[in-house]
Amino acid sequence: MRLAVLCLFAALTASAQSATEHLPVTDAEKIADALRAAPNFITDEATIVDYPASKGGDFRVLRKGTSEWTCLPGPPPGSKHDDPGCFDSVFFQWVTDGLAGRPQHIDRLGIAYMYMGQWVPGASGGEFHVGPHIMVVTPHPEDLHGFTRGGWNGTYIIHLPLPNLADKWFLVIPIGQADKQ
Repeated sequence: MRLAVLCLFAALTASAQSATEHLPVTDAEKIADALRAAPNFITDEATIVDYPASKGGDFRVLRKGTSEWTCLPGPPPGSKHDDPGCFDSVFFQWVTDGLAGRPQHIDRLGIAYMYMGQWVPGASGGEFHVGPHIMVVTPHPEDLHGFTRGGWNGTYIIHLPLPNLADKWFLVIPIGQADKQ
């Protein structure tokens, strides 16, 4: 019985992971995808960029905007999930510096939206999907003490999923429940 349940669970997990959503490929698909990341009052005037071809490279502008907001389609290079996001200038600089391995320095709060949610690494090595959320980065990391790191109930803190950024925490504010996968 246990073996049958284990096999069924493994088959369902493999099926769910292989049945990933259509990932944007063309520039038009990437723009449409990035527009899903935040409310219209953010995306309407945002610049939409594509990820750099190599670490530390330049983002390719897909659509020039007139506000301080930058939106990215999903997925980032190496990801199999569609996780678009929109970032104000502070949060975008914080993320791009961190991903490029540069020191991160900010002087005010930064905000980001991820209305489609995001797939994140789980404690046991797998992945799980968090629902739609807003993220906040602060120049005063001590302000984040007291928030949970679990991500299961309410507001929590997390860091970018890279070893060199394990001490760079930001606040996640869920605004919707994750889809039951």
